Amino acid sequence: MGKQAELTKPKRAASRAAAGRWKLEDAKARFSEVVRHAREEGPQRVTVRGHDAVVVMSVEEFDRLAPAKPRAPFVAFMESLHLDGLDLEREVDRGRDVEL
Repeated sequence: MGKQAELTKPKRAASRAAAGRWKLEDAKARFSEVVRHAREEGPQRVTVRGHDAVVVMSVEEFDRLAPAKPRAPFVAFMESLHLDGLDLEREVDRGRDVEL
């Protein structure tokens, strides 16, 4: 029975790799294989306690998904909206009178 368990173990690991899902302990033990699969087949999910935790992906895939240019600062963004006619003035509000 011990030999049979050893023979089926690589099949299960191969099916995980084919599905692009790895348990954390398998991913740690076979990290170079995870990286190879990520470069050749696409993003690989690593699970912790049965829940997706991280994704290992190729740098080309990451560059494709990451924003190409940095975002504009908030003030520059607001000025780019061209809201010149919008009245943003507030009345002076000193709060309510409180009797002590």
